[in-house]
Amino acid sequence: MGRGPGSGHGKTACRGHKGQKARSGGGVKPGFEGGQMPLQRRLPKRGFTSIFQKSFAIVNLSTLNNLSETDITPEVLLREGVVRKVRDGIKILGNGEITKPITVRAHAFSASAREKIEKAQGKAEVIEATTAAQPE
Repeated sequence: MGRGPGSGHGKTACRGHKGQKARSGGGVKPGFEGGQMPLQRRLPKRGFTSIFQKSFAIVNLSTLNNLSETDITPEVLLREGVVRKVRDGIKILGNGEITKPITVRAHAFSASAREKIEKAQGKAEVIEATTAAQPE
């Protein structure tokens, strides 16, 4: 707090006289509405989160087309920095086009991705989720 000589902020240091905000450690926490029931407690709770939900790392065909590899596995995608974590598996989605025949090994494919890979004389191979262990 600029309370040095000549700062013009002496005595109460711009805090005014008395009151909650003038005290050390004073002030209200975020969401406090002066004792009125806060908005986040007035609104009803909604929805629910499934504990069995699968969270896939998503890769589009347009990304695979830019890779130089012809045999694409989760290890290749991790090494190339396409995905950061394998999570519950890798899912290939059909956004973009594929121009070369490639073999893709992933845990899941969308119908359009599988169709486009096979149309380009490639192979879409599904691998089991047990091989999705994170390399240390």
